[in-house]
Amino acid sequence: MSERFTRLVRFQADDNITHYGEAILPPGVSDLAKTTQARIIKGDVLGAHRVTDQVVDVKQLVSPLPRNLIPTVRCLGLNYAQHAKEAQMPLPKYPVLFHKPATALTGPSSPIPVPLHAQPIPDTLGVDYECELVVVIGTTGKDIPVSRALEHVLGYAVGNDVSQREWQLKLGGGQWTLGKCCDGWAPWGPGIVSRSAFGDEGNKAIRTRLNGQTVQDSVTKDMVFNVKETVSFLSRGTTLKKGDLIFMGT
Repeated sequence: MSERFTRLVRFQADDNITHYGEAILPPGVSDLAKTTQARIIKGDVLGAHRVTDQVVDVKQLVSPLPRNLIPTVRCLGLNYAQHAKEAQMPLPKYPVLFHKPATALTGPSSPIPVPLHAQPIPDTLGVDYECELVVVIGTTGKDIPVSRALEHVLGYAVGNDVSQREWQLKLGGGQWTLGKCCDGWAPWGPGIVSRSAFGDEGNKAIRTRLNGQTVQDSVTKDMVFNVKETVSFLSRGTTLKKGDLIFMGT
């Protein structure tokens, strides 16, 4: 029995009850989406908990945390040098911050609804994908120094900052939120990898595959502001609460 998780998944079992569990993966497999069994976790996954020896089958993976445990969803824009270059925009001097409502959060395999006002029309940019590293805050803090920022990180996940470019860039009055805030436009998961198991967050591959084709391919070392800098900056005068999510840009 382990004291803390390293690869957390939240899932429905055959009993149709939603559980937290430590993912059991075959040797050589790191994709949490392939989890078919897990060891049940007892306690508070954001606090005191333990991984038990009880193994159950995974019927369906859902979002790693329920919405009621996520106080705030913060997102960064233009946080990859290559993305800024593609957008023909200068590198930001400070992190470009916007928020998504909790209603945007959804599971890793949930359908992404596109409401009528966001439906693509001819000669517009339409709905787009943005695969991102997601930081999960594990310890509440404010005015956190860069040197201690990672102490406040519970772990990492993957998210999709779904965006409607017309509303983001042309119709939103200079604010991005209208192009990013629809229900279901922040799918994330399929689990949370602990900070210790994840290792160096500054050199991880980030890829998006659409219908089997790779449409995004980058590495986290291309981030303009790394995780430590971002956590510290966003905590200036502002409390980061445990359970907060930070989408780190694309």
